Amino acid sequence: MRRYAQLTLLVLVTLLATTGCVQLTDQASKGGVIAPGGKVRQFYEPGQRSTVENLSGRSVTDEKTTIRLADYAGKVVVINVWGSWCAPCRIESPELERTFLATKDRGVQFLGINVRETAGDDAARDFIGSQGLTYPSIYDPPGKTLLAIGAQYPTTVVPMTFVLDRQHRVAASYLTTVGEKELSSTIEKVLGEG
Repeated sequence: MRRYAQLTLLVLVTLLATTGCVQLTDQASKGGVIAPGGKVRQFYEPGQRSTVENLSGRSVTDEKTTIRLADYAGKVVVINVWGSWCAPCRIESPELERTFLATKDRGVQFLGINVRETAGDDAARDFIGSQGLTYPSIYDPPGKTLLAIGAQYPTTVVPMTFVLDRQHRVAASYLTTVGEKELSSTIEKVLGEG
């Protein structure tokens, strides 16, 4: 019986880690987007990309600072949507940080968006500190900043990562966790576009 319980727990943890903290039913019943084209990992060719505009919000670490996507003009920007309560976010955050450190001197900026944070901004700051994250994050419990990314993407998937090209168009979306190798490969492809 104990072995069965351990196996069941392992299956549940694996399922959670590979799918993220997703609420699939809240938008599906309303006809909302779950995964564009039915894919949780997608790369968009330049002619298919939508532009992200007016994305901004207050910093998690400094309430008096507003972070704006426009501050990173001409840079490839990686946006990661996370929550301190999200176990898959804890799994992927060290890989995101390593990727950020490896690419920041090459015209790449990472930006986090903390969503659905019911424990308050102290929990969000603790997450950043415990994970050793050095890139900025927007504090946005209701997830309103996600509307700037576009209606074709879900607002209920956590974690979720977007790679924006230098014109701040969505070049890739990951509606699940993303590892260092896969993300680095996508960033290299976008950087190579010129």
